Amino acid sequence: MPRSERQSVRAVQPVTAAALSLPLGVGSAAAPRPPSPGADTHTHRGAPGPRPRAEGREAAMSLLSRALPALRLYCIGLAVALHQLLRRLRPGGAPAPVFPTQNGNVAIVTGGAKGIGYHTVKHLARLGMHVIIAGNDESEGQEAVRKIKEETVNEKVEFLHCDLASMKSIREFVQQFRAKNCPLHVLVNNAGVMLVPERKTEDGFEEHFGLNYLGHFLLTNLLLETLKQSGTRSRNARVITVSSATHYVGRLHLNDLQSRCSYSPHGAYAQSKLALVLFTYRLQHLITADGSHVTANVVDPGVVNTELYKNVCWATKVVKWMTAWLCFKTPEEGASTSIYAAVSPELEGVGGIYLYNEQRTKSTDVSYDEELQRRLWTESCKMTRISDVGSRDL
Repeated sequence: MPRSERQSVRAVQPVTAAALSLPLGVGSAAAPRPPSPGADTHTHRGAPGPRPRAEGREAAMSLLSRALPALRLYCIGLAVALHQLLRRLRPGGAPAPVFPTQNGNVAIVTGGAKGIGYHTVKHLARLGMHVIIAGNDESEGQEAVRKIKEETVNEKVEFLHCDLASMKSIREFVQQFRAKNCPLHVLVNNAGVMLVPERKTEDGFEEHFGLNYLGHFLLTNLLLETLKQSGTRSRNARVITVSSATHYVGRLHLNDLQSRCSYSPHGAYAQSKLALVLFTYRLQHLITADGSHVTANVVDPGVVNTELYKNVCWATKVVKWMTAWLCFKTPEEGASTSIYAAVSPELEGVGGIYLYNEQRTKSTDVSYDEELQRRLWTESCKMTRISDVGSRDL
């Protein structure tokens, strides 16, 4: 039976963002509105003028609410990139791990056609796994399948369409998978978007929250019974969810999960990554209580040179272009922790942990709040219209 090890961490930890909530001074105030035609412009002595002052405060607070999440996100990104640089410059280094073959096992990897997901699929296929790429671009997916088959000499690699921004598409994907009548030993929730402009999914959810988090929440729950049937006492099925260090600066707004009040792409992205950590810990709690042979862990790939940065501002793109070769991980390096979580014998029966550079690491303090985990789970069930088994707290 899986054992939860959320509180067991090693002494070596990545740079966190506990001290990165920096103050940001905003001194601009909105100018008072001009008087309307015919209005009395005479100022009475001693009469208060709260309207311009209130508008100035509102403008300042609005600017602050957009700027602060960006500042926090770039600070944590810089800290992680510098940590990676120091690690790269350190003499020596651990040899690449050797994992046992996975012949007969089946894995699903979302977003497996490019970036970190592509290299995750390729490595699992090289170990002999039957791997299914879940993605929303048919031509891109089929091209990835062709290349991986050639490189790994493994014919059991395929693509199935799954748009995580559409609840209908996710359900259709699960139906297609079930029709194959095959087990499922590993689910890697890898796909995601970053810093996209304000827009909604097919179901009306803010895109970061809807695709990065809710899509994977629904997919995992719909596949959970198959995972439970596939896991055994000696070899548990595994759910691996890719978050990031940005979760350390994320704020979960249960009353505004769709970021309607004041949209910030940086804040929305960080919130979605924090939600994935909370989801993983709650999932492991429910699995453990149920006695099923499934484990759920969350991984942090680090700062990786992928296409996710296409939506950052031009200044950030210039900095990335100048420093990525030295400070960023390659997509292959970024996939290493996902692969480790999927197949390492060291993690057999171990669930409810956060992994960074193949090491157990402490996630942000709020992620261990079990009441917050429960409330997010309940709200997510309502949004995706599935039964809330967690409300019974098995």
